Amino acid sequence: MRTGETLPAVGEVLAALATGQWHWSTATGLVTVDAEAARLLGLPEEAATLRENQVRARLHPVDWNEITGVIQLAVAEGTLGEVRVRIMDERGEVVRITRSRFKPSFDPLRRVYEVIGTLQEVTEPAPGTPAGRRAVTGDWRRSREAFLLDAGRALAEARSTAEVLRVAAGLSMPGFSPDGLAVFGVEGDRLTIIGHHGQQPGDEDPFTHMSLETDYPAAEVVRTGRAVYLSSPEQYRARYPVTWPLAAHFGRRSWAFLPLTVAGRTMGAWMAAFTYPVAFTPDERSVLTTVARMLAQALSRAGAAETQRELTDGLQRSMLPVLGVQEIPGMSVAARYVPTGGGLQVGGDWYDMIPLPGGRFALVIGDVQGHDVRAAGLMGQLRIALRAYASEGHRPDAVLSRASRFLHGMAEDDPDLLDLRFATCLYVEVDPASATLDIARAGHPDPAIRMADGTVLTRPTAGGLPLGIDPDADYPTTRLTLEPGETMLLCTDGLIETGGHDLDSGWKRLRTILEDHDGDLEALADALVQAVHGPSSHHTTGPLADRREDDIAVLLLCREGEGCGCGETVTAARPLVRRTVLTVAQDEPERVAVARHQLRELLHDWECEEQVDSAVLLLSETLTNVLVHTDADALLLAEVHHGLGRRRMRVEVTDTSDDLPHRRSPGELASSGRGLMLIELLADTWGVDPRGEGKSIWFELVEPAQDEEP
Repeated sequence: MRTGETLPAVGEVLAALATGQWHWSTATGLVTVDAEAARLLGLPEEAATLRENQVRARLHPVDWNEITGVIQLAVAEGTLGEVRVRIMDERGEVVRITRSRFKPSFDPLRRVYEVIGTLQEVTEPAPGTPAGRRAVTGDWRRSREAFLLDAGRALAEARSTAEVLRVAAGLSMPGFSPDGLAVFGVEGDRLTIIGHHGQQPGDEDPFTHMSLETDYPAAEVVRTGRAVYLSSPEQYRARYPVTWPLAAHFGRRSWAFLPLTVAGRTMGAWMAAFTYPVAFTPDERSVLTTVARMLAQALSRAGAAETQRELTDGLQRSMLPVLGVQEIPGMSVAARYVPTGGGLQVGGDWYDMIPLPGGRFALVIGDVQGHDVRAAGLMGQLRIALRAYASEGHRPDAVLSRASRFLHGMAEDDPDLLDLRFATCLYVEVDPASATLDIARAGHPDPAIRMADGTVLTRPTAGGLPLGIDPDADYPTTRLTLEPGETMLLCTDGLIETGGHDLDSGWKRLRTILEDHDGDLEALADALVQAVHGPSSHHTTGPLADRREDDIAVLLLCREGEGCGCGETVTAARPLVRRTVLTVAQDEPERVAVARHQLRELLHDWECEEQVDSAVLLLSETLTNVLVHTDADALLLAEVHHGLGRRRMRVEVTDTSDDLPHRRSPGELASSGRGLMLIELLADTWGVDPRGEGKSIWFELVEPAQDEEP
């Protein structure tokens, strides 16, 4: 060409260089190719507009996935993209290898890609020859670097051997990907098959328990610690004539056997087999070697983790009881334990169910400080001690007192335990015949009751210090009655606080789950654990505290009846009344605060906060009047009636004194005498009902409509 002559058209130049052009728009899903690009794709040699699936059918599936990944990478880096593409025929065989270079663009508003590029056939060097192809450069090399980063991350996250093998089988190596994989292990002087992919079940039989002295590539790799690359069937047959017949029927064209080495020790071999010739250039060998190293590390970690989990499961099974062995007339029990600490995944939380004489039984739940093996060992010893004290026939308070003395004595005998170990515990003695619960508590969260209508209330119980702090601590007993259809929840603080919650916000979360659940007892236990231990809690923090990890133990006790879900008497219809009953004795003025708490719990979903405050104030007045002006105990009965319209609360305080309250006119400086005045001002209706012995003072409040002022 002389200077000054007109340059030929771009299409003519590309045609002279046997280079085709193509254009792909993800907005329309169409690919436009010129005549040369169509020929390279194995189509009639003429310009055409094709659908994506028509082009995709001509490309190796791995290469199509690589193209989409490189396009995104090139857009992010603002560079050209380059990939090697294998063209397939109708029978799925590779007919030629091409290289495509392209410039992608991305429209962020429409979220579509426009890609224009070239396609050119490349010549592969003869199998087994030295690197006949130059080292890959530019975006193609970066795509391999991106692949190795992704593969390393995926293998590092695999937690079991099966998961590691699934990740290895799904690896898509840029430019060349094996269609057959096998991972060999070593047991003594023999090879074993850890896993394989791309073969039929049973194909591994001839290679299982093969002697390491066998003339087989994987055995040689384990013996020498050096990789073996076989670029053709002829090369395989020449080097390993004895075992070649075992590999011949798979129809592969190239093989790579690489050592799996950890800390200088060859623990096995990895085979990658290809259905097309591979030259195994230095670049390809580098990729395979890197993958083999990552695979060896992942398998080593997975094996150690599986051994650790097996040890953990055995330890936990030996320490935790199996519930449901004995039949409990009219009652059902469900339990869950989830260790969430580090190390061996064992901790100090535990639960137990202890048979007692006379058909009674005890439910125990506790939490030893710490989440390590020492905490688990201490928990096992404490659990055995509690079982021994309970089996001797001691009452709940005596059981906890003796257990506290036992734990304190252990700390004195072991200097490493001083000021380091204590335990919270909740001990419940259950009489199935009367459904009474005698509860002793040592620094543990209070139990909660799910009533027959779905209402959930915490039940404040008397308690003492955690076990092991004071050998002479007292543990008073609280008696409750479990009504038909009610379920009692016992749990450790891990269930409440996991996910970044404190005791208040965590309890609100649990109450929602308890009230909304409509299944049986086992499903309720699963729902409670999943709600706080599932994936969402690991990404959502609570409103008041940083997320904390802790073990979780849950015990559920259900008395069969409507609303319980633990027997055949389950019904979807729930009672229209929720209630709570509480006794306040003359020598227990502190229980007035407990009564206020119970009423607020009962009214937790009441729309008008002012009415709740009014009800709590009036309750305090009525209970205090009984304690101050009579010598009798007070019985509180609080109810919420759903009805067909607006809800109505009724609070009734009963005592055995015949002295009726009367209105007084207190002066400005008087400290009493305003109880009835407050009831008249704040209650919708109220009254005093004489009883056969004593009287009952009651008041009612009606929940206003949402658009109505209280």
